[in-house]
Amino acid sequence: MHDSAVSTSLEQEELRGISRTVAEIEWLLLILVLLYHVFGVAGAYDRAAVACALFFYAAFVMGFRYTNFFRAESRWKIAVETWVMTVFVTWSLWHTGKLDSPLINCYLLVIITSSLSLGKLTTLCELALIGACFVLLGNETSPDEILSLQFAGGLFSRFAPFVLVAYVTTMFSSDIRFGLNKAKLMSETDDLTNTLNRRGFAIVADRLFGQAIRYGRSVSVLAVDCDNLKDVNDAIGHEAGDRLLKFIVRGIQGQLRSTDVLARYGGDEFIVLLPETPAAGALDVAERIRDAVASSTLRVDGRDVATTVSIGAATYPEEGRTLDALLANADRAMYQAKLAGRNRVHGREKPE
Repeated sequence: MHDSAVSTSLEQEELRGISRTVAEIEWLLLILVLLYHVFGVAGAYDRAAVACALFFYAAFVMGFRYTNFFRAESRWKIAVETWVMTVFVTWSLWHTGKLDSPLINCYLLVIITSSLSLGKLTTLCELALIGACFVLLGNETSPDEILSLQFAGGLFSRFAPFVLVAYVTTMFSSDIRFGLNKAKLMSETDDLTNTLNRRGFAIVADRLFGQAIRYGRSVSVLAVDCDNLKDVNDAIGHEAGDRLLKFIVRGIQGQLRSTDVLARYGGDEFIVLLPETPAAGALDVAERIRDAVASSTLRVDGRDVATTVSIGAATYPEEGRTLDALLANADRAMYQAKLAGRNRVHGREKPE
């Protein structure tokens, strides 16, 4: 249940970091072309055309990046930026000496941007586009010259370093991204139950709770606690206790929607976040979870192990206007359920 929420959180976190890097690359490209425009040899190139390109590209960067047209970062947004970068570089080269221009290596910034953020296939397409620009910028104009081996060999010798940079950067980026995502996922996931841990829950819940506040929607929290884990650990062993926790997780997950978030919050305590769920709906989910766990048994070494859970519920905004307050009230309600005899649900509308 939590995988999609975690993946979305990780993706957005990664894209925000990449977006900041892309912004720095865009400004670096602008500065490089500006320095050439300021210190270039007068009369050696079309200064008006380059100045025009600088103005429009700077306007694009500021408008596209800083006017908040996009509520969330996306790879399509970054792809559009790389295409505009390619157009800007090609225009600048056309008016500063074409393939002989000192700015020819600015294409490397486009390739690095694509390799870091867009993956192998998109980078390959970007290379093909830049290759077409190389042909466009070539001095040969007749089809016979373009198709000649001499032209192809010269073009390849100029273009080969760009291919190598794209390959190396893409490979490194892929390996680093895989390692970072795996490390983040491991740091936010409970090893035993494969649910979110406290840290992972905080990341996902803060975002969902913020949306509830922003749009005035209800959100509920369930605190679920196993009633007999210690007894099972003492009587059968900790391996049986671990299996019991996994069993409870399966019982909880069977009653949740794909948008709900489940986390292991402590040794035998779990937290469930129910977006867009009022108090009555939360109590209904809690009852279904309680019944699903109580009506099933776990088979361990030839013997049946029964278990039950006590559940406390709390709902925003009636029982807390912050996530911490909501968690505290749900936890308090869960202890009330235990004091009332265990295997119970306790909430605002249903005290035991």
